[in-house]
Amino acid sequence: MQMRVMQTDITTLDVDAIVNAANSSLLGGGGVDGAIHRAAGPELLAECRTLGGCPTGEARITRGYRLPARHVIHTVGPVWHGGSQSEAELLTDCYRNSLQLAFDHGLDSVAFPAISTGIYGYPSDLAAAVAVQECRRFSEDHDRPTEIIFACFDAHTAALYEQRLADSP
Repeated sequence: MQMRVMQTDITTLDVDAIVNAANSSLLGGGGVDGAIHRAAGPELLAECRTLGGCPTGEARITRGYRLPARHVIHTVGPVWHGGSQSEAELLTDCYRNSLQLAFDHGLDSVAFPAISTGIYGYPSDLAAAVAVQECRRFSEDHDRPTEIIFACFDAHTAALYEQRLADSP
């Protein structure tokens, strides 16, 4: 499996699935969630309304509608409370459950944002470590997805993910 970092707008990627750092309602919000909903069009919101929300750490899949990506995998990351409320385990679950959905649907390419690092306050360096570690762990046991992209909005975040990829085997 290939893992790489791109400084880009995740809504522009032509991949099998992009991951949405959603809120538990799945009905859109700010940050990457709002950007994905705006780019996908109202059909995404209509499909999300049928899902009944999503608990923290779990994931749901929808069509991509007007996005170049064929699917959107919605996952709800943890709000950072200093690391004492199972935040790392919940963030790990976000990556694992998103990758499992990609695997179950036969998807080859998946792009992740930096889940929980925006308004949810998860420290970017710690989030990058969790993301890279869980993606590597999942890839050891599965043949799909074959490409994982860490789609970072800014250069600082991209550098953190690049460093984590370089540091781990």
